[in-house]
Amino acid sequence: LNETDQQSLSKSRTSMSKKIRLMEPTFGEVEISAAVEVLRSTNVTSGEKVKQFERSFAPGSVMCNSGSSANLLAVAALCNPVMGALHPGDEVIVPALSWSTTVWPLVQHGLIPVIVDINPETLNIDFAEAARAIGPRTKAIMPVHVYGNPCDMDRLMQFKNRQWIVEDCCEALGATWDGKPVGSFGDIGTFSFYFSHHMTTLEGGLCVSKRKETSDLMRILRAHGWTRDLEDDSDYRKLNPDIDPRFLFVNAGYNLRATELQAAIGLIQYRKLSGFVDTRRKIAARLQEVFGRFGDLFQTQRELPEARSSWFGFPLVVKDGPSLPHASRIRAHFEENGIETRPLICGNIARQPGMKLWPHRIAGDLKHADHVMKSGFSIGCHQGMTDGDVDYIETVIRKL
Repeated sequence: LNETDQQSLSKSRTSMSKKIRLMEPTFGEVEISAAVEVLRSTNVTSGEKVKQFERSFAPGSVMCNSGSSANLLAVAALCNPVMGALHPGDEVIVPALSWSTTVWPLVQHGLIPVIVDINPETLNIDFAEAARAIGPRTKAIMPVHVYGNPCDMDRLMQFKNRQWIVEDCCEALGATWDGKPVGSFGDIGTFSFYFSHHMTTLEGGLCVSKRKETSDLMRILRAHGWTRDLEDDSDYRKLNPDIDPRFLFVNAGYNLRATELQAAIGLIQYRKLSGFVDTRRKIAARLQEVFGRFGDLFQTQRELPEARSSWFGFPLVVKDGPSLPHASRIRAHFEENGIETRPLICGNIARQPGMKLWPHRIAGDLKHADHVMKSGFSIGCHQGMTDGDVDYIETVIRKL
């Protein structure tokens, strides 16, 4: 290390309480006050604030209690007899690099996940592999915008006339393709507001659909098969005049409702989202610059020209080479120096033991997803980071 690097590392190491974490809390006193106000009102279950949050997000929004529940609602709606879009035994194409609850709603509804490889540069689904994987039972595709990086939506929309499309945007809030928000291209988009995500409602999620019939069905499924949350339930009342309209159940359902507490926090957080994403993009640009100096060791995630990533984190894939350190050694070095790391999503979901319990189909060798599972990890890229943090990360790399 040169003298400047030594001084920088020494200064940072003297206060290891200031780790470079994967995330920092995004909420503060304003959100806490809003939560307390809701508690004092005693109107805490799903109500007017949830509706306000839905209206502020997008037309056709249905707020629920988590991003995983959003995926469940989306798949349940497509499989419900009212829509009749998907049936047990139908195949749904999913990327190997995904989260568990991208896939579990599929198998829970008797669908067959068809797992395809990823593009090693963008880390998103490889649409050429997806096209090759289509069979006679393929009825839907469920891409994941990995780490906030939008998929090639022009390629995706080529599937639209033949397959239903559910966009898993749980890591991609605030991301856009050609100026249009992710989640607005397919039939249903799903989002997550988990504690460590771009913005938070502590736990929370949301589905969005341009079709009113789909949104209404998801509202019914969200709450017991009940009509209570519909803006207009008059048709159901007319068909069932002998049943108390306040307690009219017209379908199967779950209890996936969000609370007024979550919505109150979300209304404030959502106003901050644009600024959060801008800061993440500035930090990501600096990190790209830093890791670009070590291009013989690291591969970083590539943004396509039309894409504007919201940078859920900063993914890294360690390159193979006889003289290069293994990813586990690099991760250990980062952790020892106060830089938190984590695997990239589930790695290759096809290699997770839970998949062995359920029917599925693997299309191709999944070599790129396997490499990411073995050699990929991420570090933080969020609004709590500073230029000084990025300088420190470079110092730690040089030490390695």
